[in-house]
Amino acid sequence: MASFDRGLLVYQANAGQAEIEHNLSQVLPVLAEAVKELSTVQTESIEDLHETAKRYKDEIDVFFILGGDGTVHECVNIFAEEENPPRFGVLPAGTCNDFARMLGIPMDLNQAARAIVNGETKAVDIGKADGRYFANFWGIGLVTRTSYNIDEEQKDSLGVLSYFISAFKTMSGAETFEYQLEIDGRKTEGEAVMLMVMNGAFIGTRQVPDPEVKLDDGYFNVMVIKDSNFRLFRELMTMNRPWTKEENFRELEYKKASHIKVTTDPVEEVDRDGEIEGETPSEITLLPKHLSFLTGESGTHVAFEE
Repeated sequence: MASFDRGLLVYQANAGQAEIEHNLSQVLPVLAEAVKELSTVQTESIEDLHETAKRYKDEIDVFFILGGDGTVHECVNIFAEEENPPRFGVLPAGTCNDFARMLGIPMDLNQAARAIVNGETKAVDIGKADGRYFANFWGIGLVTRTSYNIDEEQKDSLGVLSYFISAFKTMSGAETFEYQLEIDGRKTEGEAVMLMVMNGAFIGTRQVPDPEVKLDDGYFNVMVIKDSNFRLFRELMTMNRPWTKEENFRELEYKKASHIKVTTDPVEEVDRDGEIEGETPSEITLLPKHLSFLTGESGTHVAFEE
């Protein structure tokens, strides 16, 4: 029996034809059984994606995204200001698929399709920064430079491994910046190599070692990385152990907040969900339980309060 009345599946034309056909063969039979009326649209650009969403937005109750974190990010921005947005189902066809991992969705496309049509609908917090929205993270410093250092040919051939190669190259030449933070009215300042405002817990497929990161708790997890050395990694790995005292950390500062103002010297470019857009200064606000996503059948207890 169908679970949804009307749905739209969008996928991008930037993959090869053989890959597109394979991906569709994995998800379409499953979705067709779960949706009474299912439309499928291939988009060729961000503008095309916007036009497609605008054309279908009042006709659907579920929006399936066959793509990676960049496509999810763009869809969040398309619908974040809509009064009655549809539910979203993420089918992970990108390189990292970090937000899909946070939702407990399997990386195998056929399994992912089955999981979301049988899973729950959860309302998710969304971040807003300077007129743009993000679902997974906002970051400056190392995270932005890592994105710039990715070799596109390596990305096509090596996939996730290209992110690790870029991260190692970037960390070896990490430059500090001065920052001033206002976190829910409390001010702090210092020097750092990276500053992250996290809604999700996965970056480049790797999970931040913090079980308290939730998608619906009304808080960002703000992490300031002061230096990229061995002590930092030791602090990261022990940050949520019962015996850990965060006041003893030297390379890591960690807070929860829902409203953040960031100023830096020099000006830093901003990475939102893996997309480089905007620069500091920036003001970041959390929109509680703003959009609804279909979750996987397993793993959702990690990402949600209830």
